[in-house]
Amino acid sequence: QEKFGGLRDGYYIHGQCAIIMFDVTARLTYKNVPTWHRDLCRVCENIPIVLCGNKVDVKNRQVKAKQVTFHRKKNLQYYEISAKSNYNFEKPFLYLARKLAGHEAELAAAAAQPLPDDDDDVFD
Repeated sequence: QEKFGGLRDGYYIHGQCAIIMFDVTARLTYKNVPTWHRDLCRVCENIPIVLCGNKVDVKNRQVKAKQVTFHRKKNLQYYEISAKSNYNFEKPFLYLARKLAGHEAELAAAAAQPLPDDDDDVFD
């Protein structure tokens, strides 16, 4: 997988938001989260990112909830989900949709502001 890591950057370009997902039954996937986050942020600055722990329906959990701390360090939203059982599956998408809709509203409001006249001193 890592030998193709450089190819990922092409998929990140122009990204508006992201979901970083790891498998709670495979500790190595959680250990890769900081690398995935760094690579993503290198290409896409200041986009909303959600961290998801998947497969919470499986009994042999390797990454316990209290061990998941990366999102706190990076101020990311975190959800535990199960793609198989649909548990919380919609939460990361709704969160990102709200973030993107709010951002679009800010951009629209800024675009609607009148431009200053040439003789206005905008640095008073």
